Order: sequence, then structure tokens, then C-alpha cells
Amino acid sequence: MAFQIQLISKLSPIIQKPILKIILLLLLFSLSYLFGSFSTTTTTTITTAATSTATCTTHLKQDKAEHSVSRNLDFTTHHSSEVLPLPIIHHQPIKICPQNFTNYCPCQDLTRPKLFSTDRYFHRERHCPQYDYEKLRCCVPKPPGYRPPFRWPKSRDTAWFSNVPSKKLAVSKKKQNWVRLEGDRFIFPGGGTSFPKGVKGYVDLIKQLLPLKSGRIRTALDVGCGVASLGAALWDYNIVTMSIAPLDVHEAQVQFALERGLPAMLGILSTYRLPYPSRSFELAHCSRCLVQWADYDGLYLLEVDRVLRPGGYWILSGPPIGWRVSYKAWQRSTEDLKKEQMALEDLARRMCWKKIAEKGPIAVWQKPTNHVHCARNLKTWNSLHFCKDSEPDFAWYRKMEPCITPLPDVKSIKHTAGGTLEKWPKRLNVVPPRVSSSRIKAITSQTFNEDNRLWRRRIQHYGGVLISLFNGGYRNIMDMNAGLGGFAAALSPYPLWVMNVVPFDSKNNTLGVIYERGLIGSYINWCEAFSTYPRTYDLIHADGVFSMYMNKCDVLEILMEMYRILRPHGAVIVRDNVDILVKVKDLMKDMGWEGKLSHSQRGPLDPEKVLFVDNTNNINI
Repeated sequence: MAFQIQLISKLSPIIQKPILKIILLLLLFSLSYLFGSFSTTTTTTITTAATSTATCTTHLKQDKAEHSVSRNLDFTTHHSSEVLPLPIIHHQPIKICPQNFTNYCPCQDLTRPKLFSTDRYFHRERHCPQYDYEKLRCCVPKPPGYRPPFRWPKSRDTAWFSNVPSKKLAVSKKKQNWVRLEGDRFIFPGGGTSFPKGVKGYVDLIKQLLPLKSGRIRTALDVGCGVASLGAALWDYNIVTMSIAPLDVHEAQVQFALERGLPAMLGILSTYRLPYPSRSFELAHCSRCLVQWADYDGLYLLEVDRVLRPGGYWILSGPPIGWRVSYKAWQRSTEDLKKEQMALEDLARRMCWKKIAEKGPIAVWQKPTNHVHCARNLKTWNSLHFCKDSEPDFAWYRKMEPCITPLPDVKSIKHTAGGTLEKWPKRLNVVPPRVSSSRIKAITSQTFNEDNRLWRRRIQHYGGVLISLFNGGYRNIMDMNAGLGGFAAALSPYPLWVMNVVPFDSKNNTLGVIYERGLIGSYINWCEAFSTYPRTYDLIHADGVFSMYMNKCDVLEILMEMYRILRPHGAVIVRDNVDILVKVKDLMKDMGWEGKLSHSQRGPLDPEKVLFVDNTNNINI
């Protein structure tokens, strides 16, 4: 700059003319630019070289340990990404809720039904808090004396009373042998409303009618499940059962099921579709669940038809089945029960179902493998019709319709609509029909197989951090963003089960693929609570969940929901961008969780990281 000033002073006599002045100024600016560019380039080159050297050194040091958790990983000011940061939230320790919230279920809160119509039990549907003043801003407490549940398979038959401190079922269902209270624990003898002497004889009867051992029946739905005694018994046949029941006067049916280590969730046939895709289950069951199947134009049985796979079975026991023997016990007239069964039989016929057996207290129908004959019959009968809805898999707050969900077209009447599934367990890793037929955008057989390989590597990484993952320490696991189900498939060799959750607004609706693999799951909007009781999962896995929801709702609410449904000794795995995980980790501290960051399998240079919370040895949380 001094040189420029001296030059101007010496040339001032010459530049009195305007044109010469302009030319000289342009020349001086050009020289200044060139000089500045040279200085900046030199500095940048030196800085870049130094940074590259430091990065390579770090990479060499961490290459062998990139999959291990480091207590000193600190990304608060060293990384940036294209992902927008989470909104800044004022941090302060989150209080524990009063003790009367210990079994709080936000969307099935028993204090709210009076606000809604009782028509078709609509008041028992999901009714989640909508406004801030309705939402719980505290952590749901565990009951006094809470203890880690018994490990599987002992948990199937035994649970601590202190974990589910409710005697109602043990008293009201005593004669039906659902559950007994003996000292400080509950005993589950396997009874039920339709099988008070035990579920074994009941399943033995079903086994005479259906190929339970064949591997062709893998996924089942139990409506009005009680304490999931049927689901417990079917586990011996490698049949995984989604057991559902509403939160009603019996209170803890689903809570008991999950405490036993069995898949279950709160649910009811009322107004909305069940939160499962079409063609999900090979078997559907109802044991005296008191559903009026033929009412409302057959709406409820038509919903069962929607979620039942082609060729799948529906089992009904209880009224009106077996009415000739049981009408006195039911305190119903023979005329009334006979009329009810005739209406049921007629509805099933018009749905193109075939009744294959009625034996003792059980009747069994089978859904057709395709709708070739059914399409012809419906034109003749002029009664039920096919639904016009082009999205039979969409089931989040979608109202049920009194129509038959059409099956995919087939080329031959001998073919199974939607494709034939392999027997279990082979079907777990073969390409599912929804993928091989290109029904899901951008997902091919190649991407499916690559996803399987990826998750097998990731599970080995997880197991190196969470020792309990492979030794039976976790039984109930939730995957909050399940994708193609690769996480659950990689865990299939271990004594656990996974609730595969697919957000209702995901880019791809993959829940149907998950069911075709022989796994189970549900739709959800994570801005709302899941349909389960508190303390029902040992491990929660969240892959990209916070990236998906950071601009949709308060991230803290999602974390508090995770706190609600996680067992006190449980663990959490969050996989996401580092900028997001740093803020999630801070919020977790406010809830009393201590998270530890780890590199993902992509290595230390990639912004994707994994956050682990392991409460296994901290039951006091």
C-alpha cells in the first residue's frame, strides 16, 4: 500500500488529464488484485496442506478402531454438513412425572374418551394430544419396586407384580385362567376365554385343521388378544403373532403381553384401518373378542380381509361358533345365535371366503389366492363390490370402507395374487415379491441384497458396543425407521423380536416388504406417541429418525416418547448426521441419559455417526 501511495504522488503531475487518470487507476487496481490473489493462494495452499497432513495422521491412528466407541469424540465445532441444525432449545433437567402417570398412554388416555363419540367404539381409537397444554412435559416414572423382567423364555410364563401392579385381570378372569398372582409375581398358565383349561389343547385342535408346522404360516394377527396366550403358544411353531387389544376396563392386557416378551400393541377395530399394510398376515384369529362381524355392512371382517394374505386363514371361536353347546353359558337364545351365525356365513361367502372346517369351538375360513372367480361372482350377486382405493397399503388414520380390497391381477387362476412367498425361514432373505415386481420405486433386487449385507455389518458393530445384544439381554426391540427390515433380519438368529416401524410419510412405503419377509411392524407418525404402554422395549433403534422429523415437530417430544416406552435398563442406538447427534446427545442429558458417540462403519471422515445409550447396568434411571 505504501508503494502505491508513493507512485501516485510521483505521477500526480502527469495525471491531471481525466483520461490518463482513469487509465492509471485501472492499472493500479489490477496490480492490487494480482498481489492479493498471490498472497491468498499461498496462504490457502499452506493451510490445506497442513490440514490434509493432520487428517491423514488422525485416520492412520483411528483406522483400526473406527468401529469402537470413544469417550473423547467431540464434534461440537469441528464438523459441518448440509443438514439444517436442530432448533435451539433451552436446556434444563426434565422433571419426573407424578406417580399416577406411571402407566400413561398419551393416545389412549382413559380420561379422554368422554370427549369423543361412543359410536362403533370410536372413543377407544387413538386420540393423541394436539395442543401444547395437553402434552406431557415430564418423564414417565417407573412404578415403585420395578425390576428387570425375567429373561426369555422364562418371561413367557412369569412376570414381576411390581412391574405391572394391577390385580384386575387376575380377579376378573380367574375362572378363565388368564393370569394368577402368586406372591410377588404373576404366573401365566396359558388360559383364555375360549380355552380356560389351557392354550395347548386349543392349538392342538388348530393344528389338526391348519399346517402350522409347514413354514407357510409365519405372521399372525390376534384380535382381542387377552394376555397373548395364543401368541405365546404359536411361537413354538415359528409363527410371530401381532397381538392387539384396546385399553379398556381390563387395563393391562397388552402390557402383560409385552412384559412376557411377546409382540403386542394397543389397537381396536372401530373406525380406522388397522396400522398394517394389505396382505400382511397368513393367519388372523379372534377368540370371543365380541366384535360384531356382520354389522356395519361387514366393515370389520372386510378389514380382516384387507390385511389377510391370499390363501390366508381366519379362525373364530366364541359366539356364535358352537352355539348349540354353549348358548346357556353365554346366556343367549338359540334363535339369536343361529341368526348371528347365518349372517356371518353369508358375509364370508359374499367375500369369496371358503369355510374349510368347524370343529368344537373353532371355525376356519380361507381367503382365495386370487380374485379371478370372485370378480365374476360379484357381478352376479350384486352385493359387495371391490374398493376403488388405489392405496390398499395406506392405513394411517384412513377410514375403513365396506368393500373388498382387490388383490393384484394374476395371469392364471392357479397363481397367487401378489406372488408366492417362500417358506420360513427362507423367505427372510430372498427378494420379496413387492421388490421383485418393482412395486416400490427405486428399490430393486440389487438394493435389497445390498441392504441385507449392510445391516449384517452394522449389527456386528452394534454388538461390539452393546454386549447384551447377542447374549439374550434384550427381548423386545423397536426399529423406529425400519426401511426394508434389514436391521431385524440381521438380528433373527438371536432370541428376540423386532417391532419394525415405518413412518407413514416415508419416501417409500416398505412395510409390506417387511411382512413378506416374515417380520412384523406398524405405521406411525413419530410426532405422536406409539400405541403401547410405558417400559415395553429393551432396545430402541433410530436410523435417520431425527433428520426426518426435525422440521415437523419438537425433537424433545420424540426423545420423551422414547424414554416412555424404553425399559429403565434398556439401550438406545441413534444413527444420524453428527450435527444432529450432538444436539440430541445434549437433550438426552436433560433426561438423565448419558450418550456416547461412535464412528459409523463409513469411518471417521464421514458425517454419519452413531450415538449409544446403554442403561444395562443402571436400573436406577
